[in-house]
Amino acid sequence: MKILLTAINAKYIHSNLAVYSLRSYAKDYQEHIQIVEYTINHRVEYLLQELYKQKPDVLCFSCYIWNIRYVQELITEFHKLLPSVPIWVGGPEVSYESEVFLRNYPMVTGVMIGEGEETFRELCKYYIEQKDTQLYQISGLLIRTIHGNFVRTTERKPLDLDQLPFCYTNLEDFNNRIIYYETSRGCPFSCSYCLSSIEKNLRFRSLGLVKQELQFFLDHQVPQVKFVDRTFNCNHRHATEIWQYLKEHDNGITNFHFEISADLLTEEELTLIASFRPGLIQFEIGVQSTYEPTIQEIHRTMNLSRLEMVAAQICQAGNVHQHLDLIAGLPKEGFETFAESFRQVYAMKPQQLQLGFLKVLKGSKMYRRQGEYGLVFQEYPPYEVRTTRWITYEEILKIKLVEEMLEVYYNSGQFALTIKVLELTKKNPFALFLELGEFYERHGLLAMSHSRMRRCEILLDYIEENDASHRELYQETLTFDLYQRENMKSRPVWAPELSTFKDVFRVYCKKGKLSHLEPFWYDMETIRQVKTLTAYPDKNKTQSFYLFCYQERDALTGQATTVRVEGI
Repeated sequence: MKILLTAINAKYIHSNLAVYSLRSYAKDYQEHIQIVEYTINHRVEYLLQELYKQKPDVLCFSCYIWNIRYVQELITEFHKLLPSVPIWVGGPEVSYESEVFLRNYPMVTGVMIGEGEETFRELCKYYIEQKDTQLYQISGLLIRTIHGNFVRTTERKPLDLDQLPFCYTNLEDFNNRIIYYETSRGCPFSCSYCLSSIEKNLRFRSLGLVKQELQFFLDHQVPQVKFVDRTFNCNHRHATEIWQYLKEHDNGITNFHFEISADLLTEEELTLIASFRPGLIQFEIGVQSTYEPTIQEIHRTMNLSRLEMVAAQICQAGNVHQHLDLIAGLPKEGFETFAESFRQVYAMKPQQLQLGFLKVLKGSKMYRRQGEYGLVFQEYPPYEVRTTRWITYEEILKIKLVEEMLEVYYNSGQFALTIKVLELTKKNPFALFLELGEFYERHGLLAMSHSRMRRCEILLDYIEENDASHRELYQETLTFDLYQRENMKSRPVWAPELSTFKDVFRVYCKKGKLSHLEPFWYDMETIRQVKTLTAYPDKNKTQSFYLFCYQERDALTGQATTVRVEGI
């Protein structure tokens, strides 16, 4: 008997915690359970061939918005080839409107609804032991009867998280991949766009177990562990003990990622966080909007002024990577108010600002109120919003231009100094990224893969139209940005010839590719501190030299350590 658990991930670097948790919980039947993981970059035809070669006796799919279209096609085609094989699906994309799914895909035997570990274990028992148990006796299922009707079995009670076995005992399956780990399930908040708010049974894994498992990751020097707890710091004792343990047992390598509510952090927690090794932890903070009517409408609990203060304090400490989130298309937020939300979050200076778009998920409160809000959204996953009562599709498209430019020129971290200078040309950086996106659009530069050097050239063309009087300054900040990121194989065409300072270069760059020396007419430290457009400095009468050391890099940005060399 072979029961095949199938995961189709968004990227190779991702792993699917769900299928590993299902297999580890069904420990009595593990010899019959096999996991296969693919990505959405694989062709469906390839996936079909691979699943067919596995010759499973039972086929199971883990379903999410990023892979459901693949699953739908695969179950249709697989059933034609092996019609006698039962097909089961589970996950958030099929746990809501399950009957609709079964009606549309009659080849599917049933749906595992909600939390699946115990349900899957009992399904394994049903197929492997083949005793008198009937499917309708297993809780947490929607099944199709032989007459074509649907039967929803009793609701599955939430698990005690301490009953879940640790599923990462064999790390060979996770080489070069992110480890996902959970210490709690459920969420105390009621955000109307989020499925996590539906489950109010907030549960925690015992700290003793958690510490043992974290030590396993530390001992094996896992590069990154991402906690999938929906609001990690909703329980202060739980969060503080884990953070304290990580500080005391830091191996100098492993990074831990947490989704938190920043406004819940206490002063004691902030003091602890400020003491961490740079790069030990990183935070993802869902701001979503700063517009008060929107925050109230989506039932979000957030103290904005406290959040701003905390974000600033973490930024000042300089040891934690901050990733802040915004959502466009939320109820009551129009184009102008969203631009203001953008300005306020951008001012918090996160290392990354993720600009996303509302996804109207089945089962969410937002989905149930779609008519009231005038939500027009994609019929198929990811169910992204097109228009609302407050924002038009044309405005959504403008925000998409901002999103693309933000990813390229801000979130990449590759143009940090240049963007810092460009910010001074606009009252709201939203206008800067929109104008830059419209420049790309006018010149037919969108939907193309550009090299980093080409991105610089495009930016200089944009500057020629919008701030030409400072072109030489931007050329130098771009050169600085390029070399701070990497020792360039080819020099920018606007940079001075290397031959003009090769003798000095040889003196300071004896380590070859591990360092680089570059002359500048502008003082880069002064440029970094400039706060107004009128404060732009003039060119110096003599050049200054900066040494880029690639062996020493900033733990948060990855940028090379840069030293101004005096006396040249």
